Amino acid sequence: MRGEKRFGGVFDTAIETWESDDVPLRYLTIDFNSFFASVEQQERPELRGKPVGIVPVMAETTGCVAISIEAKQQGLKRNMRVSEARERCPGIVIVEARPELYIAYHRRLKEVVETCLPIWKTQSIDEMTCQLTGTYAPREKAVAVARKMKKAITAQVGECLRSSIGIASTWLLAKVASDLEKPDGLVVLEDEDVPARFLDHEIEDIAGIGPNIGKRLRSQGIDTMEKLFDATIRDFRLAWGGVVGERTWRLLHGEDLPFPQQESSQLGHGHVLPPAKRSHAAALTVFHRLLQKAAMRLRHSGRYAGALGVSIDYVNDLHWSDELKLTETQDTLLLTRALMTLRERRPERYNRHTPLRIGVMLSGLIDLRMHTLELFDQPAEKSHDRLFEAVDHLNKVLGKNTVYFGGAHGATKDAPMRIAFTRIPEPEVEEIDRSYEGRLKKPSKAPPSSEPEAW
Repeated sequence: MRGEKRFGGVFDTAIETWESDDVPLRYLTIDFNSFFASVEQQERPELRGKPVGIVPVMAETTGCVAISIEAKQQGLKRNMRVSEARERCPGIVIVEARPELYIAYHRRLKEVVETCLPIWKTQSIDEMTCQLTGTYAPREKAVAVARKMKKAITAQVGECLRSSIGIASTWLLAKVASDLEKPDGLVVLEDEDVPARFLDHEIEDIAGIGPNIGKRLRSQGIDTMEKLFDATIRDFRLAWGGVVGERTWRLLHGEDLPFPQQESSQLGHGHVLPPAKRSHAAALTVFHRLLQKAAMRLRHSGRYAGALGVSIDYVNDLHWSDELKLTETQDTLLLTRALMTLRERRPERYNRHTPLRIGVMLSGLIDLRMHTLELFDQPAEKSHDRLFEAVDHLNKVLGKNTVYFGGAHGATKDAPMRIAFTRIPEPEVEEIDRSYEGRLKKPSKAPPSSEPEAW
């Protein structure tokens, strides 16, 4: 494999061409195929073998957030509008998403994978990566443990939970390998396979090369996989605008670098308003719902926010957003006042337009340990802390919106829990903590049983 050798630090620009030795296999990535739809097929045998589309709400105008393997084989794609999916595939079964169920399967799958190899990184609800120790680094042993993993998943979770596994020298190449054969694939990328094994793929098939980066690369004349691997570190740094490009280049060329550990400095929620809520008065109640939901997550994470941002997308493609800096807080009442301040700051001309999508974003997050009580507000803050602790506890025990602030009245059923590819929500926070079983105190642990635990 050809590469470029650096002199000194990562940011040095002097490079020379070098020939590397064979690179060992270090990572195994498992990607669960058509995850949401596969879970539904596992739970509902009547759906097996049929094209299935998963939607956030039962409406012909919404898009399919996931589709089954059978639907993909008929040319359907994720995010396709339901009406179009029915036209292209008359036999498709449309199913409303059940996020809590998918999270339960995700957790169970993690447990099963961990019986074979320790999980190094969970990238999303349907993808996780393990490191191959020296014991499993030889190709035959890496393949053997991958097959063992597939067999364990079938036996302990279900036959519908098919997966594609990629094995390679870096976590990025393992991700590429896991995408090469779907469904139910197992691909090993060794030194001599890169990039020959996937030269016929688009450059956007590499994780981290989205539409914007792809456009920049193409503007530099890098429009094929062969040209991508012939490109220099300088080319990558130019396309990405910095060190992320260099990291990507090195990972693609077999250099083992850690997965970027970045705790998000933002926390928020967005919601597409249903037709009945596309007025400014109704949108305001949904804003309150989103803010209260975000504030509860903020407190659960043990962080404080230093700013509140809001945004509105209108039906005519108009956009408005604003942000208000705050003294660091996790107090829903103070955040609500900030929300109303931002509402008053919105120019009056926007009142003539119809809101379509709204969002709230808490930013400037700091850890609880970094928070300093205001000298003259300490009694009020401590009192509010106890209030919100009680409110959050009741909502976890008895279910979301058991207690809520009046601004969200009429919108408590809006913005239900959703699973994003970058975040796996916690039903115990956003919905109900079922371990309480309706009690205000958690039940004591039951004595060990010889019977397998239901999940």
